[in-house]
Amino acid sequence: MKNIIATIAFVLAGSLSTMAQTASTMDRIEVCKQNYHSLFGGEALTGQGTDPEMMDILQKFIFGEVFQTGELTLKQREMITCITLATMQTLPQLKAHAGATLNVGVTPEELREVMYLTAPFIGFPKMLNAVATVNEVFKERGISLPLKKQGTVTEKTRHEAGKAIQDKLYPDGIASVMEGLPDDMGKDVEQFLTDYFFGDIYSRGALDLPTRELLGYCVLATLEAESQLHSHYHGNINAGNSPETLTAAVIQCLPYIGFPAAIKALRIIKQEYAK
Repeated sequence: MKNIIATIAFVLAGSLSTMAQTASTMDRIEVCKQNYHSLFGGEALTGQGTDPEMMDILQKFIFGEVFQTGELTLKQREMITCITLATMQTLPQLKAHAGATLNVGVTPEELREVMYLTAPFIGFPKMLNAVATVNEVFKERGISLPLKKQGTVTEKTRHEAGKAIQDKLYPDGIASVMEGLPDDMGKDVEQFLTDYFFGDIYSRGALDLPTRELLGYCVLATLEAESQLHSHYHGNINAGNSPETLTAAVIQCLPYIGFPAAIKALRIIKQEYAK
């Protein structure tokens, strides 16, 4: 009798485990389909195309699992995706996600600022490539260009505005990093950072400061810029982003930048969070 009861218990346990796995799988699939439809307006997991197996893996992982990790909105997730793709210069994928970003409520002005924000991190040429790609989407959607201006500074105020933002995010500045350069040119770099990075770019409208700093961290994670990832962790905290939000943002980047780069950024978050 004991053997029979044990056998029944074993079978039931196996059945419950299978049911739990099935429910989890169904949840992943349904979430994937819902998110994909919200973003692109089409259907996921169709089994069509030249590589249906890989598309099945990709869509379930990104839209069914990663999109459920952390407390980020669809708008945040798509802005993170777009700035990551812009940084990587994977322009066909950027074009697709630019459309998805607009579909979930990001305004053209916000999306343009996401692209402009890349300039201090990856340089003007790559930023212009990304802007041109997004502009193609705007034109296809009948959105008139140029968009409304978002600049808030003048030649006279850019330094003061930049310094106020820099002091809020990075009270210690970068003076010690730039010390010792030939002909004391480190001071020029310091001023460029204040006037251009924070004054010209970070002071612009459409995106608030926490969003800019969060997106900046995603760029740095993509670039595997280890030193800056440490300092920008604290910049994010000073901007009002929580460690949980920062972690979720890096995980949102993971499908696009891969595990090695994402794990490097997550390890740095772990180190700084533990201090």
